[in-house]
Amino acid sequence: MDGCLKIHNAVSTTITSPVFSKKSANFRVFTVKCSSDGALSAYIRTLNDLNIAAGAAGVVERPWKVADARLVLEDGSIWKAKSFGAHGTQVGEVVFNTSLTGYQEIITDPSYAGQFVLMTNPHIGNTGVNFGDEESMQCFLAGLVIRSLSISTSNWRCKETLDDYLAERNIMGIYDVDTRAITRRLREDGSLIGVLSTENSKSDEELLEMSRTWDIVGVDLISGVSCKSPYEWIDRTASDWEFNDNGRNKETFNVVAYDFGIKHNILRRLASYGCKITVVPSTWPASETLKMKPDGVLFSNGPGDPSAVPYAVKAVKELIGKIPIFGICMGHQLLGQALGGKTFKMKFGHHGGNHPVRNLRNGCVEISAQNHNYAVDPKSLPEGVEVTHVNLNDGSCAGLASSKMKLMSLQYHPEASPGPHDSDPGVTGTLEQVNEYLCVLHAILYKG
Repeated sequence: MDGCLKIHNAVSTTITSPVFSKKSANFRVFTVKCSSDGALSAYIRTLNDLNIAAGAAGVVERPWKVADARLVLEDGSIWKAKSFGAHGTQVGEVVFNTSLTGYQEIITDPSYAGQFVLMTNPHIGNTGVNFGDEESMQCFLAGLVIRSLSISTSNWRCKETLDDYLAERNIMGIYDVDTRAITRRLREDGSLIGVLSTENSKSDEELLEMSRTWDIVGVDLISGVSCKSPYEWIDRTASDWEFNDNGRNKETFNVVAYDFGIKHNILRRLASYGCKITVVPSTWPASETLKMKPDGVLFSNGPGDPSAVPYAVKAVKELIGKIPIFGICMGHQLLGQALGGKTFKMKFGHHGGNHPVRNLRNGCVEISAQNHNYAVDPKSLPEGVEVTHVNLNDGSCAGLASSKMKLMSLQYHPEASPGPHDSDPGVTGTLEQVNEYLCVLHAILYKG
């Protein structure tokens, strides 16, 4: 059989079955003959010679992608991976997201600025991307870390692959890496600074030094994601995706929304309930807001450390008590500081669409969408400020309110994009059931 495998010369060999003895009636002897002509042998020898020559020249390309990227964490661990999207070297804070769906909304959420998002769901890219699911006009995250990149897309709305989408926006991604192991490390040690690189010219030691000298704490990330000038927002939730049409096509209130990294679907939910929305930059003076005489103010979600943006805290302070206020995520943390409370950095934060939150006023539990690394210390809040919601995973403050000062806030994303719709008021409540001073923000308020 050796002659058959090499295809050099005609050979014949006898094969006997080892299962039966020669005395068995089922015992058979058969002959296999392999032959080849000279032309075929010469052709194969030529191919072998070409492969050997190409290998010596270092130009052989394997029919599959090989590891060409590294993720180096500040704890000294090095993770080999395959790259997609953009190439180069990028530093950021590594966080994990437990959402099963909605990767496109996640990568376009401005709150991820400066961070590598690790998806715990193993299969990413299956449905490709489309421009209708974007939560902002660009991607602000530092990079994407996934287990398995889909080699094909299957969705009627798909416009391009995730690989092409990230490459066009200069966002790095890696796959074929043990995301479960990295997630366990982050849960045990907390969020870690990491460096993604596809550059062979950079040594592991250089990348490790980069990870240990860069820090996200105290960095103003909001100014890089906020709009530069005021604008009017009019787009509503498309009728195909509307899950609650109570209040649609009604004119309600004029709202000024501070853009700390606001998501499109927060604005769409407000507009769907008839709110007229003016979006202003993060540095917009409170005095200018009061001149606009809005019915209420929304302080939006956003990335990073609330202590790094004292100008935003100042604006919140100057508006408290003068106008109804609602805060989401970063806005919630800024309200906490403006009221005299303190915020702190969490071990690994909350990132995902499956976080249970209890509404302490009515006892209901909502499954919420969350994305934050900082939280308000409830013990530091002054008298008269009520903790209204609690995260059931770790007991952290998920909402606060003050009837006297006409304000409330939620640590999570009530518009739930992506995520369940538990927090939308139309699910279990109506406009009349929400406190009067909060009706201005009816589209995304809680059910009181």
